[in-house]
Amino acid sequence: MSLVDAFKTNPLRACAILIGVVAAATLAGAWIFQAFGIVPCDLCLKQRIAYYGGVPLAAIAAYAATGRTQAIAVAALVGLAIIFAVNAGLGVYHSGVEWALWKGPQDCTGALTAAPNVSDFLKNLEHVKVVRCDEVQIRILGLSLANWNVLISAALAAVAARAAMTRSA
Repeated sequence: MSLVDAFKTNPLRACAILIGVVAAATLAGAWIFQAFGIVPCDLCLKQRIAYYGGVPLAAIAAYAATGRTQAIAVAALVGLAIIFAVNAGLGVYHSGVEWALWKGPQDCTGALTAAPNVSDFLKNLEHVKVVRCDEVQIRILGLSLANWNVLISAALAAVAARAAMTRSA
């Protein structure tokens, strides 16, 4: 069965599988970048939460779309649409922080405050690496990873919303 036939036969299942695969691949990509030294900032880690929840929810939707439980599949796809739409919004916020359109969270873009004890501060600096949310660590085709998250999350939200509005044949 070709991919086109799968979408014609059971669009709910095919879209759920597509969403799950793309979300899992996005997570794998993030982990690979991290393995090569691209350390995620706090906002990057928060954006991953949608993918951590989206992969199993997409699997549930794909399974539910095969039987009489298509209402569950539709509900899961609506949930996926909401999750990834919110995540796209978080990605827009992060992108705006990177472009200095607005300030980001104080813990990853704010000024350092004075430490109560300088020796304690120096000891902490030996073990802690602060990754700033307002500094782009890598660009791929001119886009930061936050920019890519906006595109991927918006696309996944659109696929999930469209699938939720489609009835399986």
